[in-house]
Amino acid sequence: MQARAVLASVLAMALVLSGCGKPDGTIAPVGAPLPVQSTTPPSPTPKPSPTRTKPPKPQLRPLPAKLPAGLRRNTGARPVALTFDDGPSPAWTPKVLDQLRAARVTATFCVVGREAQRHPELIRRIVREGHQLCNHSWRHDLDLARRPVAEIRADLTRTNKAIQAAAPGAPVAFYRQPGGRWTPEVLSVAKELGMLPLHWAVDPQDWDKPTAATIAKRVHNAARPGSIVLLHDGGGDRAATLAACPHLIADLKRRFGIARLPKGL
Repeated sequence: MQARAVLASVLAMALVLSGCGKPDGTIAPVGAPLPVQSTTPPSPTPKPSPTRTKPPKPQLRPLPAKLPAGLRRNTGARPVALTFDDGPSPAWTPKVLDQLRAARVTATFCVVGREAQRHPELIRRIVREGHQLCNHSWRHDLDLARRPVAEIRADLTRTNKAIQAAAPGAPVAFYRQPGGRWTPEVLSVAKELGMLPLHWAVDPQDWDKPTAATIAKRVHNAARPGSIVLLHDGGGDRAATLAACPHLIADLKRRFGIARLPKGL
């Protein structure tokens, strides 16, 4: 009996050492399948990402039913004034300047801030050849006048800085709102920054790309003594405007004369 007990103990020990023991310390029967333990780590519980909401955009003010008072549309004298918007453009501004020089007349260039920053040499040429500069906003934002006053002020100030960086000391006496979409707020900011609000009396809509003959005819029919004429030297293909300029400049010179805008206009 003792021998059998010893033999049983030896067999049990051998089974444990051979790896057949159960995880709980009991002995697995011979031939029983070994337990399988997973080696894959448990997936982490996903954490909910925080919800980010964008702040609402400031609501734009409505445009007034009619243009605010105080806009300059007339020179106050018999000669008319030529204005060119949306430049400077390396494709068109030099050619317009060549024509003005040939006709011995000056104009006012209403420049877009980012274009002035890109083409400072054209700003310098405009000033060097006796023309005037007008702030026409940083990027020609048609809704600028409807935005918060602080945003309007920052835009106009940034544009003036770009112009002054290109031509230090050159006066920027005027501001023209893109699209003529004026509000009392943008008019007030322009005046606060020392600029007169410059509108127009004659718009041949050369931005809509009519023919050169149509542009010249529209200017001829609409011009009156002291008219401020709106034309474009940037913002697109200005071939028709360029082709119309010699005729309309000669016509305006003959009928009224062409002069610089008075700064106190």
